[in-house]
Amino acid sequence: MSNTGFRIVTTINRPDKDLVESFRSLPVANIADCMNRACCLDASIRPVNDVLLLGTAFTVKCRPGDNLLLHKAIDMAAPGDIIIVDGQGHLKNSLIGELMISWARRRGVSGIIIDGAIRDVAVLRKMDIPVYAAGITANGPYKDGPGEINLPITCGGVTVKPGDILVGDADSIVVIDPKDAPEILKKARAKVAQEVEKMKDINAGTYNRAWVDKELKEKGCEFID
Repeated sequence: MSNTGFRIVTTINRPDKDLVESFRSLPVANIADCMNRACCLDASIRPVNDVLLLGTAFTVKCRPGDNLLLHKAIDMAAPGDIIIVDGQGHLKNSLIGELMISWARRRGVSGIIIDGAIRDVAVLRKMDIPVYAAGITANGPYKDGPGEINLPITCGGVTVKPGDILVGDADSIVVIDPKDAPEILKKARAKVAQEVEKMKDINAGTYNRAWVDKELKEKGCEFID
């Protein structure tokens, strides 16, 4: 018997902690560039504070404006998990605030991502747990369900599976499938090293910009004197 839309998966596969930790010093933009610029959450999901985000996805799907399953997820999540919520972008009711996030932090949750609204933002800005959301409202949530925990969701336009690696900074959040992570890590590190060299050229005034005109000419751009 399947109760689609109102179910909880109690066991998920999490990637090796050392693999997750390897992404800590890498900018999200560099990682995303190595993933064909297709794996970052939509720009509507913005950080509330300046705390960097890193961990594994603990997925939640809520009925718009209802946080019953989010309460359960906080009680279930393991240290190092990031609770990521498909709230369908609903902004008329907040799904989480200071009390729930304080409890999540106490349990070792590494971050909160809400495709929906939050509240108590003045306090959240000062907390040392990363929080991202699509909006802010003081209106509270309902607690009726249904919803799902630890099944694939869509958040910020990107599919997220339980156990995916999530990396977030001031720019965005990137979603990494653990099976692809070693190769992405290698490419992202090379990308960082490449940009370090480019910055050296910029500071020295020797940055080669010939490629710009080359691209324009190859694409047929007309130059008019």
